Amino acid sequence: MFELAQLRCFTTVATELNFRRAAERLNMTQPPLSRQIQLLEHHLGVELFTRSTRSVALTAAGRAFFIEAQTLLEHAQQAALAAKRIAEGDIGSVTISFVGSAVYEFLPKVIAEARLNQPHVKISLTEMNTYSQHEALRARRIDLGIVRAPLLQAGYETECLVREPFVLAVPGSHPLASAATVNVQDLDAQPFLMYSHSAYPPFNELLTGTLRSAQVAPEYVQWLGSSLTILALVNAGMGLALVPRCATNVVFKNVVFRDIDLGEGVQSELHLVWRSDNDNPACMMLLEAIRAAVKAETA
Repeated sequence: MFELAQLRCFTTVATELNFRRAAERLNMTQPPLSRQIQLLEHHLGVELFTRSTRSVALTAAGRAFFIEAQTLLEHAQQAALAAKRIAEGDIGSVTISFVGSAVYEFLPKVIAEARLNQPHVKISLTEMNTYSQHEALRARRIDLGIVRAPLLQAGYETECLVREPFVLAVPGSHPLASAATVNVQDLDAQPFLMYSHSAYPPFNELLTGTLRSAQVAPEYVQWLGSSLTILALVNAGMGLALVPRCATNVVFKNVVFRDIDLGEGVQSELHLVWRSDNDNPACMMLLEAIRAAVKAETA
């Protein structure tokens, strides 16, 4: 099979229709140039040029091959450029999964920033709970996960992106909505909406454990899978709820948010997780863009 170097020699001669000028353009002498054309003709089994002492002209086969040769060279150049851009993380695709509450504030900002820095990288987003994301990482179905609990296993990297307190969501008609202060003891025996363990294990375990430690026993009326659903039911007057502070970006007419001290270390966290052996350059570049966006947000 012919080589790209032979195609370059051929297209240059076909453009110049002069071996001396073509050799000068290619920074070579005429004998090796003529040899490359002869080898190409031998591989193809056709004559590409008619030659005389005075002129060089393309044959009918040469004219047809000239069009295809130019296309092949253009494709080769595009392939080389694409490989370089992918290696540099400038193009490619990244699949990111996220917990639902990340869309309230964090995710839109970092994705917008990332798209500014890498406009040619395709970002695919999919919503999953934390442990579904862990499984998706193990199966290599996603590149990056935004989760509530880190994946502390060999072969995975975890980085905490956001820490924020929980706030109390209260129906507007509830006495705690207008109380001077609110503390954890005020939650005792109150109708309460809690994250279900199956959907949100990190929040369920943290919050129920915190309330038990404070010897507070709310009346759990619903176990739910998302902050949005919880707030909708608070809005309907069904009970109180503890939600991450970012959830205050969701506006319901009958929901009042109150600060509450749950004790040291009782915080909502978002972690970024990925496989240590992920060799997708676009993923690593996006990771840096997310870090930069988080740093700018918290500065």
